[in-house]
Order: sequence, then C-alpha cells, then structure tokens
Amino acid sequence: MQAAAAEAHVSNVSQPPFEERSAGKALPTQVISFAIDDEQYGVDIMAVREIKGWSEITHLPKQPEYVRGVLNLRGVIVPIIDLRCRFGQGLTEATALHIVIIVQIASRQVGLLGDRVLDIVSFEAGQIQPVPRVSNGTRVGFLSGLVTIESGMIALIDLPNLLSIADEGEVVSI
Repeated sequence: MQAAAAEAHVSNVSQPPFEERSAGKALPTQVISFAIDDEQYGVDIMAVREIKGWSEITHLPKQPEYVRGVLNLRGVIVPIIDLRCRFGQGLTEATALHIVIIVQIASRQVGLLGDRVLDIVSFEAGQIQPVPRVSNGTRVGFLSGLVTIESGMIALIDLPNLLSIADEGEVVSI
C-alpha cells in the first residue's frame, strides 16, 4: 500500500490487549502488519488510531536518537519513534513513501515510523509463540510474541515496553 494512500482512521472501540483476550473464549486477534526492511512486525489493531504518510516533523534537542521529533496531529503533539533505530538498525532515511502508525499507549499517542503497511492479519491468540531468549538483547524486550502466517513470521510489538525499556542505565519516558 502506498504511503500517500495509506492514510486511514481506525475506530476507537476498546478491546483488551493480546494477553487478556487469550484468557477467555478464543476471540480472533487482529494486528496491522507492517515492514521494516524485509522484516514483518505487527501492532494490535485496537491500539492503532491512524495510519498516515510521512510528513515533516519538528526535531527536539536532547532526545534519544530513535525519537525523531514530534508531529502536531490535529492539536495533539505526538512523538515519532523510528522503529528501525529503536531496534538498533540505524536511522530511517524517511521519504514520502514511509508511513507513521499512530498508536495509543496508555493515555498518550505515539507515532511509529515504518517502511510500509502490509495487511490486517487475524489469528487466534493460541497461535502466538514466545520470543526465544537467545541473549539479553533489548530488541527482544520490545516483542510480545511471534505469529507464523503464510507469508512468513510477524513479530508482535509490545507497545508499553517499547517506551519503557532502559537505555544506558536510565528509563526513557516519552
């Protein structure tokens, strides 16, 4: 999907997070899948508020490198997180083809910079596999699980941990 055509609003219907949905009767879980390079990631569709094409942002001093700046979204100041950088893969050279997925984390909105939106994927909560702990890499802490689909594997992003994992000894709060 082209970034310019990717702008969409998602309803504000609330639904429990992955873990809570898997406790009762199996309700299908839906994620918005998107790409960073050739890797697929997913965020809970109920956390997504909007998907928009890349636009210019305002850079702020003394922020972690992965906080690219802020965007004024209809009067709400939204920090933009460069997921490629947050995952230790260098800065994204953002172009008009990149996308920003606006998600709600607790009481705040955050923009996630990615390469492109892929699809809406539905699966049963029982299909979520744990992330193997091969080392103490922080990237694994950003993930809540893995789901295998026909086209490969989707790494599910743990949104609260994305913003709360310590960087160089101090907790980052956005």
